Amino acid sequence: STNGVPEYAREYFNDSDIYNYTLNDLTIIAKKQLANENELAKNTNLFLFCDTNLITLKIWAELEFHQTPDFIQEQLITAYYDYYLITDNSPPWESDAQRQNKFSRDLILQMNIAEVKKRNAPFSIIKGMHHQRLNNALEVLENLKA
Repeated sequence: STNGVPEYAREYFNDSDIYNYTLNDLTIIAKKQLANENELAKNTNLFLFCDTNLITLKIWAELEFHQTPDFIQEQLITAYYDYYLITDNSPPWESDAQRQNKFSRDLILQMNIAEVKKRNAPFSIIKGMHHQRLNNALEVLENLKA
């Protein structure tokens, strides 16, 4: 079976102030995100898609606080994902109640690529709009299964 792990930060900030958070909040989010991944992994035997992971939280912490919580740093040492699909910035940015745009999307994209490369992890950059983007991701996954 295939499962998807949603971004826990969105759920967390339904009940917390997204404009006044701390490094401790990011640690809480990281712990719950990992717990959700581990729980869903138990019932997955094909693909487990993680909408976000510790790299996202590391970048978030670095941009906002110029440091990364110890828990996130420690977990990144042993964290393992088979493959990263990094989405590019083809679609225009869309505002919502939990999305801030304080930093350049291009900077964040480059930081994601750098973090994945630092871990020598395999990845693809997924380009395109809407259905084409999905088709491009599916094509990468088909090649992985082969």
